[in-house]
Amino acid sequence: MSHAIPHGFHTVTPHLVCAGAGEAMDFYKNAFGAEELMRLHTPDGKLLHGCVRIGDSAVMLVDEMPQCGAVGPKALKGSPVTIHLFVDDVDAFFSHAAAAGATVISPVNDMFWGDRYGVLEDPFGHIWSVATHVRDVGPEELQEAARTFCSESVGQ
Repeated sequence: MSHAIPHGFHTVTPHLVCAGAGEAMDFYKNAFGAEELMRLHTPDGKLLHGCVRIGDSAVMLVDEMPQCGAVGPKALKGSPVTIHLFVDDVDAFFSHAAAAGATVISPVNDMFWGDRYGVLEDPFGHIWSVATHVRDVGPEELQEAARTFCSESVGQ
């Protein structure tokens, strides 16, 4: 019997457009420990559909195809989207990903919301925030810490 959400997927699944989506899949396998699930190519060799699993989540990929409206973040000179990834050891993950070619945007730090957290850009222009949850923070403490963080961030 068919299900509305295929086995192994969640309700929301990122679908990344990359200049060189096949190379992106290889990067995610090397840097993020992704498992390749599939690659489907067009007759001219472009990646029409690829899929990797990072942790318990699928990430789909496609090569840039401007004629179909599919352009990646490098062609757009950036992206407003950040993909958030929880991992067991953010420090080890960051070191490995940076050694594999990711650019550190924000180094790993302990954050007020209870995560060790940092931000990377992959070689294809996608931004990844990566975290390990280290402590639970109650609503009152979270609100006060957010006020302090925002005040310090805007220099007030």
